[in-house]
Amino acid sequence: MIQLYYAPGTISIAIAIALEEAAIAYETIKVDFASAAQTKPEYLALNPKGRVPALVTDGGQVLTETGALLEYVAALKPDAGLVPSTAEDAAHMRSVMYYIASTFHVAHAHKMRGSRWADQQSSYDDMTAKVPETMATCAAFVEESCFKGTFTCGDTFSIADPYLFLVCNWLSGDGVAVENYPRITAFLAHMDNRSSVKTIRKKGML
Repeated sequence: MIQLYYAPGTISIAIAIALEEAAIAYETIKVDFASAAQTKPEYLALNPKGRVPALVTDGGQVLTETGALLEYVAALKPDAGLVPSTAEDAAHMRSVMYYIASTFHVAHAHKMRGSRWADQQSSYDDMTAKVPETMATCAAFVEESCFKGTFTCGDTFSIADPYLFLVCNWLSGDGVAVENYPRITAFLAHMDNRSSVKTIRKKGML
């Protein structure tokens, strides 16, 4: 059975939602960030990046990176329709995913992961102070450019949606007034109503 290494509330939960959507059986293994388990030799032997998610396939291969794992889930169950059928919509889906990985998630990480980019406490403080502004900029871009309908690719759910759902859930905690973004607000409500998200919440992962 597939094993998903995750931490509650992190981007790794996007993979769990996708697995639920595809009706793929999986086992979850919690990585305890409170005790910095992601930095310990046992986990680093599995994923030298020291981050989640990590996924162990039925064949024992370890896969990492959220976008890649979402694509993997979609490829395992093509009949689930988690990737749009048209080239244009599929490209749009991936453009949203790449934006999340390269910009949106990085802006959020500046709040608590400043040591990835700097060494001085003053630099950490400056990055943290900037987060509400940069995350609001990301939210504005998503609001204007990422939705083609109810979801990123219209009225059909795709693997971009659990990815976007997770980062949009961080906005409020990062000092962004989500109610100022009606399309994001509606998207979050639609996602919360999906059985996959309800299941993940019941499991205490989100």
